[in-house]
Amino acid sequence: MNFPLSVLKTIQAIGVLLRYDGVKRMNYMRLLKLLYIADRESLRETGRPVTGGPVIAMVRGPVLKEVYDLIQGQHRGMSLWSQFYRKERYDLLEMAEPDVGQLSKYEIGKLQEVAKTYQDDDEWALVDITHKFPEWTRNDPGKSSKPIPLSNILEAIGLADAIDEISKEAQSLAAFDRLLGR
Repeated sequence: MNFPLSVLKTIQAIGVLLRYDGVKRMNYMRLLKLLYIADRESLRETGRPVTGGPVIAMVRGPVLKEVYDLIQGQHRGMSLWSQFYRKERYDLLEMAEPDVGQLSKYEIGKLQEVAKTYQDDDEWALVDITHKFPEWTRNDPGKSSKPIPLSNILEAIGLADAIDEISKEAQSLAAFDRLLGR
């Protein structure tokens, strides 16, 4: 079970990362890595990710699957997403600057901290960094892709004792989203 993805928070989180770098476009693989790292660190510190959604191991490291789907234009949230972003080759281009109203101060700070920590790392350096994450090495997909269970991520970040509690919270939030038709 995974925490459900918030498309609006994802749009806003990407906006925070772009503003931190002072740009309107960024290589989308780099964005995907920064978002995953921010989600991972938030999960470790608070028990919740910033954006959420299932994580998959791909050849170039762990990826937030639904964010990847949004970038590729293959997600149910495209009507909202396409008001702010579009893909151009290997970059994500910001067409309208989103506000940050759905993000907490902690989440904004975490995104800015991750952006600062990795400001000198391009997408390929971030691939190398995320290839060292235990949850990716445990689920190395070879030339394919493979789901990374939330429990593997929680074990990798030192929260093995909280797997049941955090998984139940993720399950409750996912059930709530289904009830609301999200």
